[in-house]
Formats: sequence, C-alpha cells, structure tokens
Amino acid sequence: MPSELENAMESLIKVFHRYAKDNQLNRRELRELMENELSNFLKAQKDPAAVDKIMKDLDANGDGQVDFEEFVSLVVGLSVACEQCYQMEMKKRGKK
Repeated sequence: MPSELENAMESLIKVFHRYAKDNQLNRRELRELMENELSNFLKAQKDPAAVDKIMKDLDANGDGQVDFEEFVSLVVGLSVACEQCYQMEMKKRGKK
C-alpha cells in the first residue's frame, strides 16, 4: 500500500498530465490548471497578469512551455509559503 507521501507525489504527476499536452504546459494549459487546481491561490492574486508572470518565472529554459520539472518548482514554492503560514498559525494557537 502506498504511503501518504507516495500518494501525494502520484497526485502531482496525474494533475500535471491531465492538463499537459505533449508532456508540457503551454500558457493556456497552465492557466486552466491554475484555475481548476489552484483557484484559491489565483483568486488571492491582485494582478490579472499573474498567470503570465508565473509562466515567465517557471519557464526556466525559455521555450514557452512548462515541463514537469519546471511545474514542480511552482508546487514547491507554494508549499513552502503554505508551510510558513501553517507554522505562524501553530504559534498563534500555542500562545492562546
């Protein structure tokens, strides 16, 4: 039976490939993925060009596509930010 972490890794891979045609995400596919899978994050962005900026930041090799390795950097960055929020919330709860 797979572990919780193995299941999480499998989920990341499946989500990426659900949207990625030809094993890469173009700008439209990245937007669709973010609208469906990261809607709370996207709603929190005040900049309407957020997806375009994210695409530019993720596209490390400049080919106009986001491959799985580039996509994982987005997931890692968001996970780090969420973990920091989690730590702050735990500290608040500990002080009460």
